[in-house]
Amino acid sequence: MGISLTAEEAEILSTVERFVRNEVRPIVSKCEMEGTYPDALVGEMKLLGLFGIAVPEEYGGLGLRLPVLAAVMEELSRGWTAIAAYVNSHSTVAHVIASHGTPEQKSTYLPKLASGELRAAMCLTEAEAGSDLQAIKSTSLRSGNGYALRGNKIYVTNGSRADILLVLAKTDPKAEKASKGISLFLVHKTWPGVHVASTFHKMGFGLVDTVAIDFDDVVMPRSALLGSTEGSGFGQLMGALEAGRIAIAASAVGLAADALGKSIKFAEDRKTFGKAINQHQAIQLRLADMATKLVAARQLTLFAAEEKDQKGRADMVSAMAKLYASEVCVEICNEAIRVHGGHGYIVDYQVERLMREAILYLVGEGTNDIQKLVIARRIIDGSELSVLGVS
Repeated sequence: MGISLTAEEAEILSTVERFVRNEVRPIVSKCEMEGTYPDALVGEMKLLGLFGIAVPEEYGGLGLRLPVLAAVMEELSRGWTAIAAYVNSHSTVAHVIASHGTPEQKSTYLPKLASGELRAAMCLTEAEAGSDLQAIKSTSLRSGNGYALRGNKIYVTNGSRADILLVLAKTDPKAEKASKGISLFLVHKTWPGVHVASTFHKMGFGLVDTVAIDFDDVVMPRSALLGSTEGSGFGQLMGALEAGRIAIAASAVGLAADALGKSIKFAEDRKTFGKAINQHQAIQLRLADMATKLVAARQLTLFAAEEKDQKGRADMVSAMAKLYASEVCVEICNEAIRVHGGHGYIVDYQVERLMREAILYLVGEGTNDIQKLVIARRIIDGSELSVLGVS
C-alpha cells in the first residue's frame, strides 16, 4: 500500500483482505442480482471490529491511523463498494464524537458504535442546501431544558438502518455569520417526530439505503447537542469531512483497483485472432494507462491521509485526493468496459456495475467542482503552499 505498518496494523489489513477474498467476493454478484441485503456480512463486519475503525481503542474501537483506515476502506471497496459505504458515514460520525463530544457522549455512544450495536448516519444535505451547508433551513431552537428540532434532510446514506443520526441544524438562524449559528446534534431515530420520509432509487449502490428524513418538532434533551457549545457545529463538521473525503478517495481507489483487476484477468483469458487480447498493443496501452492512474490516485490518497494525521488539517490535499481519485476511478471503469468489449456491457461481468457506482464518487462528499474551489482557495490564501513545493 506504500505505507509503513506496525505488526498489529499489518495483521488488521491481512484480516480484512481475507474477509474480502473469502466472504465478500463469492457472494457479491448473487446479492446484487437478487437485491438481497448482506445481513450475514454486516454481522461478520461487526465481529471484525470494522465499525470501530475510527473509534479510539479506549472506547473499544480499533483506533486506526488515517492512512491505515484509508487502506482498509480501499480493501473493502475493492471487494464490494456497498460494504465500504456501510462503514464510511458511520465512521465519520464516530470521528466527530471522538473529536468533539463531551466525556458523557463519548462513553455513551463510542463503545456501541465500535461494536456495531449502534449504527450511525449523517443528516446534512437539504433540498436547497447541498454543498453550501451554511444555507440549511433546519433549526434546533431552545425549548424548555432542551431543544426542538425541525427540518428535512435528503440523501441520508444508511438512514433506514441507522440508530443514531448526526444532524446539522441552526441554533441561531439570525447569526451575522451563518456558520457561527450552526450546531450538530446526536438524534436517536426512535425519538417521536423522526420519520423516514422516502427512499431514493439510484443508478448504483442499490443495497445501500439512501433516504429522506423529516424532523417534526423533535423534542431533544440538552445532552443531544454535540459538545457543550452552541454554534460550533460547522467547524466540528469541516474537520471531519476532510477525513471523509480521504475515505471516499480510498473507496474510489478500491473500486478502480477492482475494475483493473477484472480487466487484467479478462485480457489474459479472452482470445482474438489466435492469441490472448493482452498481447494486442491496443489493450496493453489501455492497461498501462489504467495501472499508472491507479497507483497515482492511491499514493495521493495516502499522502493526504498522512498530512491529515500529522497536521490535523489537510483541506487542500484531501480535496485533491477526492477529486483525482474519483475522476480516475471513472476513467479506469470506462477503460475496463472497453477492454471487455461487448462483455463489459453485460451484467455477468460486473464492470458495468462498477461504472455505475463510480459516478457517485464524482458528486458524493462534495462535488468535484467544490473540491476544485477548495483547492483554489488554499492556493490563493497561501495556507498550504508548502504541499506544492512552490514559493
